[in-house]
Amino acid sequence: MKEIIEEIKAYVPFTEEEAADKKLFLDKLQFQEHLLTRENTDYHFSSSAWVVNPTYDKVLMVYHNIYQSYSWTGGHADGCGDLLQVAKKELEEETGLKEYRLLHEGLFAFDILPVHDHYKKGQFIKEHYHINTTYLFMAPEDQALQVKEDENSDVKWIDVTAIDQAVAEEEMRPYYHKMIEKALLLKKQP
Repeated sequence: MKEIIEEIKAYVPFTEEEAADKKLFLDKLQFQEHLLTRENTDYHFSSSAWVVNPTYDKVLMVYHNIYQSYSWTGGHADGCGDLLQVAKKELEEETGLKEYRLLHEGLFAFDILPVHDHYKKGQFIKEHYHINTTYLFMAPEDQALQVKEDENSDVKWIDVTAIDQAVAEEEMRPYYHKMIEKALLLKKQP
């Protein structure tokens, strides 16, 4: 957990909301127990992959069965303190992607995301928050993709200009727009 805290301390927020989330985590949340597991039913870590194609004009997304919307890949830490590894594992499991590379060292985004109450595998899950770390990857588009049927019903590359049409969860659109903008700024750097 110490390494995660250090990574979050080193992260330079991209937005005011990220700055507020970082402050909340460092001032209060880091002191809670069981943040790496779902034993903490109010806040726990998740990790996501933001995957761009080589021209940065498409992102790889999955159609999430619970939320009936396209979304990034990702999942719960479930006890794993290596959140980059969690993001990679979820990316591979949810898309079948085999060839990809990390584009940005360290965190690409840090957000505390609300999760509405829902049912998963017949069990009620109360509203809670994901302390979410995001990592930036690049992958070629010509790879075979595979659906993880118990979670998703589609995997595809989505043009960044079509994000709002693909993402039914309106509250997630600003996060995706932020990552598109940030990735494009990184692309421009030498």
